[in-house]
Amino acid sequence: MSAQTYDEKHIQTLSAIEHIRKRTGMYIGRTSDGSQYEDGIYILLKEVIDNAVDEFIMGFGKRVDIALNYNTGEVSVRDYGRGIPLGKVVDCVSQINTGGKFSDNVFQFSVGMNGVGTKAVNALSTDFEVRAFRDGDFSEAFFKRGALVAQKIGKCPKPERNGTFVRFTPDPEIFKKYQFREEHILRRLRMYAYLNAGLTLDVNGTRIVSENGLLDLIHDEAQFEKLYQPFHYRAKTLELVFTHTNRFSEDYYSFVNGQFTHDGGTHLSAFKEGLLKAVNEFSKKKFDGDDVREGIIGAIAVRLKDPIFESQTKNKLGNQEIRADLVAEIKRVIEEMFHRDPAEANKLIGKIEDTSKLRAELNAIKKTARERARAVSVRVPQLKDCKHHLHKQKGTGLDTMLFITEGQSAAGSIVSCRDVNTQAIFTLKGKPLNVCDSKRDALYKNVEIYNLMQSLDIEETVDHLRYQKVILATDADVDGLHIRNLMITLFVRFFDRVIREGHLYILETPLFRVRNKKETCYCYSEEERLKALARCGKQAEITRFKGLGEISPGEFKAFIGKGMRLTPVDSTLDHLLPETIEFYMGRNTPERRAYIMDHLVITEESLS
Repeated sequence: MSAQTYDEKHIQTLSAIEHIRKRTGMYIGRTSDGSQYEDGIYILLKEVIDNAVDEFIMGFGKRVDIALNYNTGEVSVRDYGRGIPLGKVVDCVSQINTGGKFSDNVFQFSVGMNGVGTKAVNALSTDFEVRAFRDGDFSEAFFKRGALVAQKIGKCPKPERNGTFVRFTPDPEIFKKYQFREEHILRRLRMYAYLNAGLTLDVNGTRIVSENGLLDLIHDEAQFEKLYQPFHYRAKTLELVFTHTNRFSEDYYSFVNGQFTHDGGTHLSAFKEGLLKAVNEFSKKKFDGDDVREGIIGAIAVRLKDPIFESQTKNKLGNQEIRADLVAEIKRVIEEMFHRDPAEANKLIGKIEDTSKLRAELNAIKKTARERARAVSVRVPQLKDCKHHLHKQKGTGLDTMLFITEGQSAAGSIVSCRDVNTQAIFTLKGKPLNVCDSKRDALYKNVEIYNLMQSLDIEETVDHLRYQKVILATDADVDGLHIRNLMITLFVRFFDRVIREGHLYILETPLFRVRNKKETCYCYSEEERLKALARCGKQAEITRFKGLGEISPGEFKAFIGKGMRLTPVDSTLDHLLPETIEFYMGRNTPERRAYIMDHLVITEESLS
């Protein structure tokens, strides 16, 4: 076969709008359905709100009004800043590399520095409308998928405060079956409020405002878990706050010019280094960085004139030249806070000392557990592995998955019909240990959990995770649901990044099989069963699957193949997740029993 012809006709020149629509990921990241916090539809909203917040930062407009229709996806944002200069409204929302933020005289600490953001929103929307108000005059323009449809300049028919109005609807051709989720919207807006004390954001009548900046963020996130009162410092170009909890994770919120840098960057690494140096200087000891940071919940915000981000979505700061000075400044201000409040500082040092002692004890337990594992077998006995594995840095193994199954019968069904290249199985022998109130040493003392941890290779860091998807495949009965909750508790308590980074799923398997001589329908709910019964006739055979082991390997293959139904375990829906886990899975049996009895609903069906 001859090689593919490659000549002049294959060279294309795309307009800016065409390029945005064709290479959307370069501009706004994922074009997913809105189920995740970082999905592209929220980046569109962010790009518009960023402009409104930039006006507030420069001292113009203390309020932003946002209206969002969750059914149609239409969004409108109205700020009360200076308003886009009337003669440049069309250019500012449609011409790449056009904007007012290239001038330090107008916007000193802006997030939108490259003249792309609002243009991307315009290009990726079915309808886009912009209207600027300035001293009684207005300029408006209407677009469809980035193409100008109409524009007008004139006198305002009624009094209007200066500012800018933007309305858009994300294009379903780009964002398939998307829907805005209120919890993600409110979380983003709270972040804006924390970063801009005094700014009021109104979304569909809900007012969001913060008076204490990042201190409010840490109070809201840590709630009753704080081991000491947070240390808080705020200046014009730097704000930081932190406290410790009894969590095993490190939780950080980092920002640049009001932008939430989800992946951190130079400023976050400088915060970690400066904190470690300040703690060791104040305590006159040499603590390890891991001991200082375990259980910390902190936030840092910096304002820079020329921020360099690693992508258009601005998730990570790349300015390396600021690191040394920033580390020194952070060390200085944290030391000063320690000396001003030595009682709280000593609580922090006490927490670190306890962590250091526990880590030393844990290392001895780890050694014993590893020796025990080597003595039993070279391989994990409960693991039926696959040939390929996830390598995050190389970007390979993205189709790999580990099914955590309940008992040998369920595992047998999956083993006999799985894809040996990408699908592995880990078999639980019974109900796993409830680790809600356990310390980390419990993971090493319990053979089953230790074997699972080794199978996933997450003992040291989740960065080594061997599978893209970790799938809980349990029976759809009370015991199966209990096992599922016990496993979720394990990940929330000790490996929360597996959940936060979107690796943990629940396998949905059919509850019923409805069939006649002509067709077979698998039903995942009572509603689906009724529809299938109507289609197959009242004489159809109905089978209720009580456990995964009852489903034959021939049938099971369809449920873990291309048509596999997976429900992601999402920790963003519960703002106080640790408290929720503690209530339902902790040792508060009397309170939980009282809650269940007070909320128990008895139906006629349960009495029959």
